[in-house]
Amino acid sequence: MEFRRITGLPPYVFAQINGLKAAARAAGRDVVDFGFGNPDLPSPDIAVEKLAEAAHNPKNHRYSASRGIPNLRVAMANRYKSVFGVDLDPETEVVTTIGAKEGLTHLMWVLLGPGDTAIVPSPSYPIHLAGPGFAGATVVTVPMHDPASSALEPGDDFFEGLLAAWNSATVKPRVIICSFPHNPTSACVDLAFMERLVNFALERDVIICHDFAYADLGFDGYQPPSILQVPRAKECCVELYTLTKSFSMAGWRVGFLVGNKDVVAALTKLKSYLDYGTFQPIQIASIVAMNEASDYPDHLRTIYTSRRDTLIEGLQRIGWNVAPPKGSMFIWAPIPPEYSEMSSLEFSTFLVDEADVATSPGVGFGDGGDRHVRFALIENELRTRQAIHQLHSALTRLH
Repeated sequence: MEFRRITGLPPYVFAQINGLKAAARAAGRDVVDFGFGNPDLPSPDIAVEKLAEAAHNPKNHRYSASRGIPNLRVAMANRYKSVFGVDLDPETEVVTTIGAKEGLTHLMWVLLGPGDTAIVPSPSYPIHLAGPGFAGATVVTVPMHDPASSALEPGDDFFEGLLAAWNSATVKPRVIICSFPHNPTSACVDLAFMERLVNFALERDVIICHDFAYADLGFDGYQPPSILQVPRAKECCVELYTLTKSFSMAGWRVGFLVGNKDVVAALTKLKSYLDYGTFQPIQIASIVAMNEASDYPDHLRTIYTSRRDTLIEGLQRIGWNVAPPKGSMFIWAPIPPEYSEMSSLEFSTFLVDEADVATSPGVGFGDGGDRHVRFALIENELRTRQAIHQLHSALTRLH
C-alpha cells in the first residue's frame, strides 16, 4: 500500500539519536540532552492556576471555536501592538492555531497545490521543508549559511540565494517561507531586511509566510523584528506567532496566524472543517498569560542568555570554536575541522557514544545542514558544565 502524503519524506534522523540516547540511559549512563528543542522551563504560574480553575467549569468542556475565542484573539492583537507597534484587527487579521506546526501545515493547504512551488531556506525547521509537499507542491531551496562562516550578513546572504532561486525557477513560486531568528542556524536580520523582503514580494505577487517562533528570544539588546512592522506588509505577508518559546507553553499548543486578512480568512475557513480549536480552558489561560504575565518572556530571555553564555564559553575553552547567536534558543555548531571526515549524523552519534552528550545532527534540517550539529539551550548551567567536561574528555583531537 502506498501512503502518498508521506512517501517523499526523508528518514527522520533525529529518531536515530533518540534511540541511542534511550539505550544509553537504559544502561545507566547520564546523557546530557541538548537534542530536542523542548523548553524545560515552567509555564507562568498564573496561567497554570487559571487553567485549573477554567477546567473545573463544565461550560468549558464543550466544543470551542476553531478560530479561537474572541478575547484570545484580542489578547494577541494587543501583544502585537505593545511589543511591535503593529495594529491587528482581531476579527479579520488573527486566527488561533493549534501550535505553529499545525498552522503552517494547513496554511500550505490553502496557498499551494500540485504544480505550485514554494521557496524555503535549507537548512530549516523540518516542517518548513515538508509542509509544501503535504499540499502537493514542489520546494525550491535557498541556502541558509552559518552566520559565523559567511562573508555576508545573513540578510544579504539569504537575498542572494532568493534572487537566484526566483530567476532560475521555471514555475514562479507562490510562497516564500522564512523564519528569523532562524532555526537551526540562529541567523538574525534587521527591519531593513524585512523591508527588502516585503518589496520583493509586492513586486512579484508572492505570499511571504514568516514563522516568528523566536520573536521574544533576542540577546544582547537585539529585538527580532516582525515582518508586519513594514509598511504594506499586510498586502502580502502573514506571520506565525506562538506561546511555545515566548511563554514556555510548548505542550499547550497555542499559536496564531496574523496578517493578510484574505489569507487569515482562508485558513479560518479550512480550520472550520478540520477542528474545534484548542481546549477552551487552555485558551482562557493563554489570555491570562499574555495579559497578566506579559513580562514573562523577559524572565525567560535572561535564563536563555545565561545558558548560551555558559555553553559558548565552555565550547571555546575546550577548543571548539563556536560563535554566540544573537537570537533563538539554539547553538549552531560547525563540526570541528579535526573531525571533518564525519557527517553530522556520525558526529552526533559519536558524541552520544563517547561523551554522553546528545545533539541534533544538522542533516535532519536539510542537506545544507550536514556540516553542523545543533545544541538546544534546554539544560541548566550545572548540566551544561558537566557536558563540557564530558566533551573535553571525548574530543581528544582538540587538545
